[in-house]
Amino acid sequence: MSDVRHVLVLPDRDAAEEVAEALGERFGIDEEPRLVRDALAGEDDAEDAQWLVLLRDEAERLEPAALNEFVGDWDGWREEP
Repeated sequence: MSDVRHVLVLPDRDAAEEVAEALGERFGIDEEPRLVRDALAGEDDAEDAQWLVLLRDEAERLEPAALNEFVGDWDGWREEP
């Protein structure tokens, strides 16, 4: 097995929390995704922060295109790790 990770970028914390919850329902993942605040360079204001949803996919069963389409509903996207 490899150590595949997916990084989903969301515009705010609420969207990130909703995506983290919906991932289990939509894709049947067992492991809790990790939420990380990603402040934009030089910005301390929480309004200028993106949120990342990090998840491991050691079995490589999650399709990157499907994840990208999924987070698009929250104005997010999948980054290449």
